[in-house]
Amino acid sequence: MAGITAPQRTRKSRKPTGRPNPPIVLITGQEKTGKSWEAARGSGSDLIGNTYWIEIGGTEGTADYYGRIPGARYEIVEHDGSYQDILDAIRWSIDQPRIDGKLNMLVIDSVTALWDMLSDEIATFARRRAVRKAQDNRRRAPSADAPVVIDADLWNRAKDRWGEVLWLLRRHPGPVLLIARQEVVTAFENDKPTRNTTRKVKAEKNLPAAVDAIVELHAIGEAWLTGVRTLHMSIQPGESQRFPDFSVDTLLRRLGLQDAVESRSVTELRPDGDLQEHAQQPAPTAVRADPPRQIPALSNEQATQLIRDALMHPTDPENALRALREEHGRRALTAVQTQTGWGQMNADALITKSLDHLKAKAEQAKGDEHGDDSNATPTSPPNEQTQDSEATGAEASGPAGEGCPPPDPEEEPPVDERPEDVSEAEEPQDLPRPRSAQTTKANKVMAVLLTEAEIQARVLGVPMEEHLAPIAKPDEGMPPSMTKLRTYVIEHRDKVTALLEEQGERDIANAYRRAGKPELKIAAMFSTLYNDLVTVG
Repeated sequence: MAGITAPQRTRKSRKPTGRPNPPIVLITGQEKTGKSWEAARGSGSDLIGNTYWIEIGGTEGTADYYGRIPGARYEIVEHDGSYQDILDAIRWSIDQPRIDGKLNMLVIDSVTALWDMLSDEIATFARRRAVRKAQDNRRRAPSADAPVVIDADLWNRAKDRWGEVLWLLRRHPGPVLLIARQEVVTAFENDKPTRNTTRKVKAEKNLPAAVDAIVELHAIGEAWLTGVRTLHMSIQPGESQRFPDFSVDTLLRRLGLQDAVESRSVTELRPDGDLQEHAQQPAPTAVRADPPRQIPALSNEQATQLIRDALMHPTDPENALRALREEHGRRALTAVQTQTGWGQMNADALITKSLDHLKAKAEQAKGDEHGDDSNATPTSPPNEQTQDSEATGAEASGPAGEGCPPPDPEEEPPVDERPEDVSEAEEPQDLPRPRSAQTTKANKVMAVLLTEAEIQARVLGVPMEEHLAPIAKPDEGMPPSMTKLRTYVIEHRDKVTALLEEQGERDIANAYRRAGKPELKIAAMFSTLYNDLVTVG
């Protein structure tokens, strides 16, 4: 971040463990070279507790037949052939317990069929897009035999879905065998074909870089190690070695599986993390040559009082909070713990939560000003949003409601305050309904919003945890607040509607476009697509 040289949070370093990760191995070769046979034989290794076999594509169908190989020990994980169900089969396999303390192995046969399926999906999307564009422009739609250009955004979508599979495989606490076909293709030099040939893995082009070892089977019994990441065997970078008497058990031992860590050490990139941090603090100022001013350390009581005073600012509480953070620094505020109505949290986290609350109040006021509730369906009462906010903040106390830290237990509320002394942050709210009815209504609305978030995650092809990651509360181990969740799912409705139309679900897309905020019948609306949704009565 420009202009900041001091670390923004406390960190620690550690010594390297020197232990390898459970390997992801790519076994590739032309057809009938023994790829699946070697994987089935390798399931009998005494390094492995149990093996789970996910067969993708019905062109080979060898999973059942190869179960009769001597020593083979694996279980076939069934799925319906769809992308989402294949993902869930992988999740189920990863979640299985160990046997006798040994790591489980996962076999994907084959990733070539998986990439072909993703390619066929975007080809279907591209043709539907071309037909819809022709109809909008009142032109003749392309025939079934006419070629259709697949746009770059569709290829990016296929790569995202492929990346989700690899993301899950990297979280498997054991070895993974990926089976892929290999083709002999013409070699190019300076973008021109030559008389030479080369071998190419028939899958997403970045797959070789994502695995720990590549074994090429040129024929039955002829194996070559063409790429590996290991210190347990002697091999030079860029060198291909003949692998005599190849077996999966031998390969896993040479990769150091017996010394591997309990789970793969990996830190995924978060492209949106830096953007979220920029959104929470003011733009950086120019670096000054003057030495930084020494700010005295804050006590817990002082930090709580400063945040309360900033929230009670008569004209601009948001900038007052940001100025407080800039003056004392995030590192110093993080070291100070405060006791609030949401429990104990550091002062920096309390400022962030207060800023989020002020933003939510501003959006609510803007929506009320434009009469958003006038167009609501009968399932969305006019005061739904206000009631939701009251329900989520019922446990909070303090002069500014949910957005303000509660007063100290010993502190009595002021009794001589005059109306003209009350700031905008303390404007009186509508009286809440009885606690029991209010809580029941809030729980019902929250369940509806979570169901809609789950539907959006399924349509977008991502896990629900990843879908809600931008608004989740990982530090507190809690789901997002009702106001944040409601705003978040409404913002994603246009994207989900567009995907539904591309998938040919126009009736559902039209109904979803007119849905209430929130829509209490969201589960019934998507029942034809997903029949396992929780219906809120």
